[in-house]
Amino acid sequence: MSQGHTITIEQSTQRVRAVRDGQVLADSSKALVLHETGCPARYYIPAEDVRLDLLAPSDTHTFCPFKGTASYWSLPDAPDLVWGYPDPNADVARIKDHLCFYEVELV
Repeated sequence: MSQGHTITIEQSTQRVRAVRDGQVLADSSKALVLHETGCPARYYIPAEDVRLDLLAPSDTHTFCPFKGTASYWSLPDAPDLVWGYPDPNADVARIKDHLCFYEVELV
């Protein structure tokens, strides 16, 4: 990490759900919480706890110098709703095979 920029990852102690228009897209008690300087806490949910059958891969990719290249998934009415790092940088390797939603509920 660059000086002044930190990322920490810990196991969430809460159940995390992602819901859109009443449809549960993810539900997990195994999420990771990623804390990054200057960003809100983000919950990374194991892919096995995400309804991937409801999501379509997007053509969008973004690059973070600290985490790597992100891939995105969409719903028909919600482009790029979900993202993940298929091949994350070594410092954040724990988020591999996890997906993140912009909004989640803590249960």
